[in-house]
Amino acid sequence: MSIIMDAPRTTEAARALRADLVERAAGLRPLLAGNADLTDREREVPQENIAVLAEAGLLSLMRPARYGGLQTDFRTLLEVGREVGRACGSTAWVTSLLNANAWFVGLFPAQAQDDVWADTPDARVAGVVTPSGTARVVEGGYRVSGRWAPASGCAHADWAVLGVTRPDAEGTSDAVGIVLVPMSELAVEDTWFVAGMRGTASNTLTGEDLFVPAHRFHSVPEAVEGRYATPFTDEALYQAAFVPAAALVLTGPQLGLAAAAVDLLAERAPQRRLTMTSYASQSEAPTTQLALANAASLADSAQLHAYRAAADLDEAARAGTFPDYDARARMRMDAGMAAVHAREAVRLVCSAQGAASFGESNPLQRVWRDIETSSRHAVLNPEVAAEIYGKSLFGIRGTVSVMV
Repeated sequence: MSIIMDAPRTTEAARALRADLVERAAGLRPLLAGNADLTDREREVPQENIAVLAEAGLLSLMRPARYGGLQTDFRTLLEVGREVGRACGSTAWVTSLLNANAWFVGLFPAQAQDDVWADTPDARVAGVVTPSGTARVVEGGYRVSGRWAPASGCAHADWAVLGVTRPDAEGTSDAVGIVLVPMSELAVEDTWFVAGMRGTASNTLTGEDLFVPAHRFHSVPEAVEGRYATPFTDEALYQAAFVPAAALVLTGPQLGLAAAAVDLLAERAPQRRLTMTSYASQSEAPTTQLALANAASLADSAQLHAYRAAADLDEAARAGTFPDYDARARMRMDAGMAAVHAREAVRLVCSAQGAASFGESNPLQRVWRDIETSSRHAVLNPEVAAEIYGKSLFGIRGTVSVMV
């Protein structure tokens, strides 16, 4: 599916690089899968995983080429996230979010980007864009305080993108923003005790009265409308629509989890009897065949929705146009449907495999826990996405959420 639903302006060089990166990710799958139980049990992605991902260039997909990054596109991020997700959901989530937060940094003024990468071009960035902190204006910048969660990837990050409100700017486009803060100035509270995606270590970041220079603040309302602070307007990647991008980056790991579940059913069903029936192999039973067909089709549908949104996102950015409200609503709907279809694919596989799916020694239970958790991220909420999209189809806009 390397070119299906791809943005028309994608060059052959970009497709070749994408294929190479996906192949690199595939080559890491045995190691990542071998560490998946440890990742889940220890509630953190092992440093070994991070090291091999970094060495393969898979943590620099969204970093500007100016700092040695690969500066790829959202389709590439999805495909890499899917491939890593076939081995380990938590590792894929961290991979996707560290890359996504690098993209957020690429929207900031040049000085802010230099703060992060000029001296340490391999610096990694975690983040929570939910505005759960406050920023108070002082000379030269802001004093920022707050608690931010869940901060996926913070265990492996050097910087953090954090959402804030500015009470002094209420009613203006600066009332809500994101700021850049070094991880060395933040405390990490161990709060990530969850059923799924346990290894993401999405803990809580805290800070009190931190000084943030003015150039490290970016207005969220301005970003939602495509008005970014980066002066490098010829870099298409950092002209992509803010909200669709923020939602879409979460789907790659889920595409991988759905694919992993389908693979597990195809691999294990031939070796197992269908209990309390005459079938010596589950693969001989029409019920299992139908389950596999439907799960595989749902996994494909999830990909097609995600890849369509990525194509729209990447193509508009390359064309130098900003998608209108209705187009952005459809992209958000696509991201939500990708999560729903991926989750349903896993559910069908679990039902086909029965209670054995939930044995602790069965990797399927971890896949199920991971997708049940990750597919319910607030930015992906399919019901909210459907309401936004449905209203937009009737010409009703801007009544549900500013995050479109």
